[in-house]
Amino acid sequence: MQHQHHEHHDHHAARRDAPTRRGGRAAFGGFPGPFGQAFGGPLGGHGRGRGRGPGGRARRGDVRSAILALLSERPMHGYEIITELQERTNGIWKVSPGSVYPALQLLEDEGHIRAEEEAGKRRFSLTESGVALAAERTAPKSPWEEVLEGVDPGALQLRNATFTLFGAVRQIGQVGTEAQKAEAVALLSETRRRLYAILAEDE
Repeated sequence: MQHQHHEHHDHHAARRDAPTRRGGRAAFGGFPGPFGQAFGGPLGGHGRGRGRGPGGRARRGDVRSAILALLSERPMHGYEIITELQERTNGIWKVSPGSVYPALQLLEDEGHIRAEEEAGKRRFSLTESGVALAAERTAPKSPWEEVLEGVDPGALQLRNATFTLFGAVRQIGQVGTEAQKAEAVALLSETRRRLYAILAEDE
């Protein structure tokens, strides 16, 4: 049962690093964050993940194949796998610990991966059979590239720009003076008006 303890450790670490939930929406630094809902919720599932990406529906994510593909690059902890998949899909595929850790356990039970203790965590790597299993996958694209198929690139850029902007707003909210906050509010109000003006323009 030793491995379960460390899996839970990674799971809790993921929860600590994730935004807190307030009113069903993510909260960053005391500010509500509706952007994740506006641009598509997390993808996840037991073995596969599916969700609506920006500008269209993202394809189903094959967690098992993604794990094998990542571990064929280098050994990883469970939480590293979760963050890698999120980063490689620009935040579209937010696979949950409830999907990754059972898949890791099954692959370990089948003898395709092995786990080694490292700094209180379990680091996974492919066995010989795991290397062969990963090589059997003949799809031209990686699992994370397949997830992004059907996602509008323009909407994805807009989503990333929104999160970048929100990071700046959060900083002002945390450390800005009252005058700086007032200036930021005025700027955001003007930006909102200009965005609506863009929608009103003839193409």
